[in-house]
Amino acid sequence: MGNLPAQCLNLKEQVESILQLLQQEPTLRSQDVTAIQTSLGKVISPKFEIVFAGAFSAGKSMLINALLERELLYSAEGHATGTECKIEYAELGKERVILTFLSEAEIREQASYLCQQLGFNTTANINQSEITNLLHQGCDAIIQQEGGESRSERAKQAKALILLLEGYEANREHIHTVDNAIYSMEKFNFSNLKEAAGYARRGSNSAVLKRIEYYCNHPLLEDGNVIIDTPGIDAPVEKDAQLTYAKIQHPDTSAVVCVLKPASAGDMTKEETALLETMRGNAGIRDRVFYVFNRIDETWYNTQLRQRLDDLISSQFRDSSRVYKTSGLLGFYGSLIKQTSLQNRFGLDSIFAESVKSLNGKEETPQFVYAFNNYCVTSGKLSPTDFRISLNGFETPNQNYLRILTEQGTPLINQLILDSGIEEFRTAITRYLTEEKRPMLFQNLADDLEDVCIKLKKYYQSNYRELDSQPREIEAMKSQELMRLNQQLQQIGKEFNQHITEEVNQVINQACDAFETDFRQLQSRMIRRLDELLDTFSVADAYRRATLSHPRNATAPLIAILVEAFYYLSNQLEDILVDSSEKVVENLFERLMEKVRKSEYYRQLYRLLGNDSGIEQELKVIENQVSLALVSAARVECDRFVRESPRFYDEGTFSIYQFRQTLLQTSQSYDCESMVEAEPAIRQLLKLDFEPKVSHTIRKSFRQTINQILKTQLLPMAETQADEILQQYPQARVYLEQTLQQEAEEKILNNRRLLNVVEQKIEVYNAAVSGINGCLQAIQLYDYLLPVIGNEEFLIISHDSEVTNKIPATNGILISDGLSDGLAQV
Repeated sequence: MGNLPAQCLNLKEQVESILQLLQQEPTLRSQDVTAIQTSLGKVISPKFEIVFAGAFSAGKSMLINALLERELLYSAEGHATGTECKIEYAELGKERVILTFLSEAEIREQASYLCQQLGFNTTANINQSEITNLLHQGCDAIIQQEGGESRSERAKQAKALILLLEGYEANREHIHTVDNAIYSMEKFNFSNLKEAAGYARRGSNSAVLKRIEYYCNHPLLEDGNVIIDTPGIDAPVEKDAQLTYAKIQHPDTSAVVCVLKPASAGDMTKEETALLETMRGNAGIRDRVFYVFNRIDETWYNTQLRQRLDDLISSQFRDSSRVYKTSGLLGFYGSLIKQTSLQNRFGLDSIFAESVKSLNGKEETPQFVYAFNNYCVTSGKLSPTDFRISLNGFETPNQNYLRILTEQGTPLINQLILDSGIEEFRTAITRYLTEEKRPMLFQNLADDLEDVCIKLKKYYQSNYRELDSQPREIEAMKSQELMRLNQQLQQIGKEFNQHITEEVNQVINQACDAFETDFRQLQSRMIRRLDELLDTFSVADAYRRATLSHPRNATAPLIAILVEAFYYLSNQLEDILVDSSEKVVENLFERLMEKVRKSEYYRQLYRLLGNDSGIEQELKVIENQVSLALVSAARVECDRFVRESPRFYDEGTFSIYQFRQTLLQTSQSYDCESMVEAEPAIRQLLKLDFEPKVSHTIRKSFRQTINQILKTQLLPMAETQADEILQQYPQARVYLEQTLQQEAEEKILNNRRLLNVVEQKIEVYNAAVSGINGCLQAIQLYDYLLPVIGNEEFLIISHDSEVTNKIPATNGILISDGLSDGLAQV
């Protein structure tokens, strides 16, 4: 931004260096650095864009004119345009204007939209004079009906369409069909900024301009400051209004001047409320917002308006120190007429020359003159002792204006400017942009960086001290490892026990998706098998088995057929439940063993012992026990199917009714045929009995059986195995002594390497922070310096003994000599 101090030229690289250090640490990289990146972008950006935003006719353009004390922007009452105006700094003698026109396609789109809004049925063909004349007449009629071009939204849209059509007609040669034509002011033979601005200010020209870029010599624009005037948030063309919202949300926007209308409207409009909410969503703006309640002069004549405005400010804006009340109209033109005299009738023949012209020879009265006369007589702002002013009814407003200024002169103008609030606003904006802006941007960056720097500093300190506290000799390292052995074995056993307990608990609470899938498969197989058995059950086979059991008899009762059926179905269901149970157990222990093998405690156990202390073998034994227990439970469960359901023969049930109907059918003869003919009824009878029993098993009782078996088998095993692991201490000590020599050497070297890595990171950190602090000091922000990591912040440990077994000794200082020298320079 502008000319940064020499100490800040490498600021971007230094901040990015800190962010890279943060990303290198897995435990810290989740830190959100968006705010830092945004703050850095604002600090190093060559431009500081200040967006003026507000409703149509809120006075944005007039306020900008007043700030720059030059009539650059179009500010007529009742005119709304989608033109974005950008004002940047230019050296003296190099002022210029660049004009970007709307394309014909864009003008057609806007004209069609406005015609639709106004209810015109005709097609907006802007190249047919007959149609444009009709549209012009229709718009004039609407404005007349509404009582003026600014009296209603419909009137504003009508005026906007008139200006758009006039602008297209007047500038047709400069407008391209599809592309946006861009011209410098020399193209129009303008010799200076005033002429170019005068052209752009005309409403018809402004209506067909997409963008106006002014390059103006003014101290307020130095240091990269860019003022942007945006379309009204309630502009007649919705697309134009969206341009403002897009600009408010754009990351390049650094500050916003909200020009608000409650001084004249009484309350905040819904568009103004939406504007404030949108603005808060841009992190690039932060608290860089100025709230300007323009048209304050209207509250001087309306006590109710004044009270409502004061209540609004005290309730919704009391936390902001950047709230201003202005009258852009009085302040701007007040500053201009200070440069005039009676010779040019205090601006009527110069500043307001266009406004006073009239076709019938009678002078028109500029808006400022009306406002000025009201201020002098009815505002109550002037002391009757210092200013004795009267407004004569026999004089025209312009005559009263000339007489009052002739009588009162400069003191009245100075008081007018003071009461307008423009000087206060200009002073505040100037002070902010020239004195406060840069320090506050750097302050924001420092605030955002501080949290990251503190976290990095603490992390490096903790990491360094932990590494430095490790033994630096082989025997000391071995001794330390052997001292920790018992504790490590105990911890491994505890983790194994906890792991098994958690796995069992997940199964019991139906939180293991894989087990639930297997169990649902078991349920599905049982249901399908029962359906198959019922569908294929043969009464003839059952009859044959019954008569074989009683060789003396040539017939068999229905009860015998049912008995054979009950045994047959129960045994067949037992087979499928046993097979499914074995599969469930097999899958469960296969997953469990895989999880155990991948666990950290299992890896540690192999490192300390060279084997798994029998965990895998014990799990296989338990798997077999669980499988046998579950198969036994399945056989018991299905054996109970042989018994009829408790209410199978109860009076009033469908089963007893079905039984009697079947008995009636089978009693017609004494041979097998009557039984076979009753086969569908017998199958239905069996279904009535078996379906509830099977459903109860697979949905209620058998799951509880599985849960209980797993708990009684696995949990005691886990406790026993945890104790068994601890008992392996003698074997682990012998094994570890054999491997510790090499391990200790590698660990010491690795600690040294990690220590050097941390030293290098600290050196990079300190270099970056020192550079940033130098920049902050150049901005005189001594209270916002970031923390540096110095030698005194570490515990200095002296190592007198040399490391044995060919491991080189370290120096006695925690931080390496190179780092120490670097920190000393910091």
